[in-house]
Amino acid sequence: MAECEDIRTGRHCVFALHAHLVFVTKFRHKVFTDTHLNRMEEIMRDVCADFETELAEFNGENNHVHLLVNFPPKVALSKLVNSLKGVSSRRMRTEFPELARHYYRANKLWSGSYFAGSVGGAPISVLRRYIEQQNRPA
Repeated sequence: MAECEDIRTGRHCVFALHAHLVFVTKFRHKVFTDTHLNRMEEIMRDVCADFETELAEFNGENNHVHLLVNFPPKVALSKLVNSLKGVSSRRMRTEFPELARHYYRANKLWSGSYFAGSVGGAPISVLRRYIEQQNRPA
């Protein structure tokens, strides 16, 4: 069972839905620094707030990011992912023009695919620890 603080309530339901999301850069280019990841976390928290979801954990390395999201049943995960990737790509390429030079032809930050895993088999604490231990660039 989920920890008490992770249980949320809706108008007609009580839920604890978590998803582990992984987004990979286009062509697996190693483009992110700590500054990029800090700003990306802010952007993704804003997008999650718009969807009434919670970004419980965020971290990444130089070519991918991990997110742990707590979402209500009314949110379609694919729509959340599309918004997270689209908004972050647009804003990051605008705010950090050096990212755009890696993608002069594709004009996209992210690969077209993503990983989404429901979290339930492993305790949330184990998944949080895994995400926290990513080798974040300096």
